[in-house]
Amino acid sequence: MQATARLRCGHDPATPAYRRLSVEERRTQLLTAALTLFAHRAPEDVSLDDVAEAAGVSRPLVYRYFPGGKQQLYEAALRSAAEELEQCFDEPRQGPLLPRLHRALDRYLAFVDQHDAGFSALLQGGSVVETSRTTAIVDGVRRAAADHILRHLDITEPTPRLRMTVRMWITAVEAASLIWLDENKQPPVDELRDWLVEQFVAVLSVTAARDPQTASVVQALASANT
Repeated sequence: MQATARLRCGHDPATPAYRRLSVEERRTQLLTAALTLFAHRAPEDVSLDDVAEAAGVSRPLVYRYFPGGKQQLYEAALRSAAEELEQCFDEPRQGPLLPRLHRALDRYLAFVDQHDAGFSALLQGGSVVETSRTTAIVDGVRRAAADHILRHLDITEPTPRLRMTVRMWITAVEAASLIWLDENKQPPVDELRDWLVEQFVAVLSVTAARDPQTASVVQALASANT
């Protein structure tokens, strides 16, 4: 009877049963596979067959979740990485600014370190797959980060020079992070973080000579650290 029961169940009790993934789990699996591929190859060189193979599923299953094909999958993969990155600078506005910025960069660089494939794919440019929507996704991360920084500075209406300075620094952080990955994650992440914070103070100081609002920010930073 026990042997018959095992046959009817379709597997031996000693063999782990196949666990069917939920819709969200399967979607996450496909996005993870896509991000890894997009990070190491140009998106136009990645096919849905490649994504299916990397995820260990069939091509029709990929289409079931992304009926719009590779473009829809690419945009969804970018958006999933972007949503995580947007939260990195969402630091409670308590205590001195520079320690807050250190903590925000710790989260940002931890994402870069742990999800280097997704980060590279998010910022990869020059692809024929790139559209106004994908550009908007990437730019949305930069704008969200800049908005968080300005709130940390207690600035609600930044002058063009201050806004430009903050956005330029965000771009520098992105570039430094990508180069850091290319350089086998050297220098050590703590040193990179401190260096980026120092750069932020430096570019603010340069802008302060031309913009009274930025000069007030720099003065407040100096007072907070004395």
